[in-house]
Amino acid sequence: MEDVAAFAGVSRSTASRALNDDAYVSAAAREKVLAAARDLGYSPNQAARSLVTRRTGAIALVLSEPEDLLLDHYRTAVMKAGYRELADVGRQMVLIFSDTREDLSKTVRFLEGGHVDGALVFAPHRADPLPKALRLLRIPVVFGGQAAGIRRGVHVVDFDNEGGARLAVEHLVAAGRRRIATIAGPLDQSAPIDRLAGWRKTLLDAGLDPADLAEEADFTLSGGANAMSALLARRPDLDAVFVASDMMAVGALRTLDAAGRRIPDDVAVVSFDDNATLAPAMNPPLTSVHQDPREQVHAMVETMMQLLADQNLKPRQQILPVSLAVRASS
Repeated sequence: MEDVAAFAGVSRSTASRALNDDAYVSAAAREKVLAAARDLGYSPNQAARSLVTRRTGAIALVLSEPEDLLLDHYRTAVMKAGYRELADVGRQMVLIFSDTREDLSKTVRFLEGGHVDGALVFAPHRADPLPKALRLLRIPVVFGGQAAGIRRGVHVVDFDNEGGARLAVEHLVAAGRRRIATIAGPLDQSAPIDRLAGWRKTLLDAGLDPADLAEEADFTLSGGANAMSALLARRPDLDAVFVASDMMAVGALRTLDAAGRRIPDDVAVVSFDDNATLAPAMNPPLTSVHQDPREQVHAMVETMMQLLADQNLKPRQQILPVSLAVRASS
């Protein structure tokens, strides 16, 4: 720092303020200092800076998921978006997987230890103890999706899952379908519960009976295939199915094809996610409710940066809109 100040012809304190983007530095002095830093190859010592600012420059992205679901396209998109969005605001991403009780204590200790400035948390399971444990932290936390067991006092960014299901079912009703089944996701998670509720409410509003037309699965291809088999065995007269994820819809399509059902002539299919590598590539291409994990992570990072500037920011729930991408499956 002293070398930079001498090279720029300013005091050490002026050099420090210029490199820290302090407002109380003239434009001319700032330019001299920045030019000197470039010419000398100066790089600030982050550890030393952290002692002064009490900031690490790192944000944790915490995924509380069983290992087999970490291969899910949505979680992969979240991780990629987290890295990019944090890099764009000059922060490093620290990726944490927290699945077991042992992981929980380690995660909390790490986050309490001053290693990161905040945490972006995806903990979708309602029985997950992680959200409640994180309420005691002194760092800001933003949840992607509803925080298990916590209704108030937290920052949440979620998609309109119930509204998306309504879009899907209304589309099927408008196409003349009357026996509309659903393959729901795991009902220990808020998003699948909301999608199931949207399906049921829309059927009832249309005067249609949802009885015996719902089957729970696990967001996997095999889960979707098995659920579709169960629905066909129970309700062979079904003429449409709303599937709570693209991956499960792929399995459902395979089951329908094996059963000799033509898509969409015999059975129309609408799913949820609109994954760019799955939905358009299916045969036929899937009609799907569009949600973009990048939009969710972007909003979470925006909220995190606001919290780092003002930790008294009033907690809020942001519900992001979704849309319906109509393709040949419906």
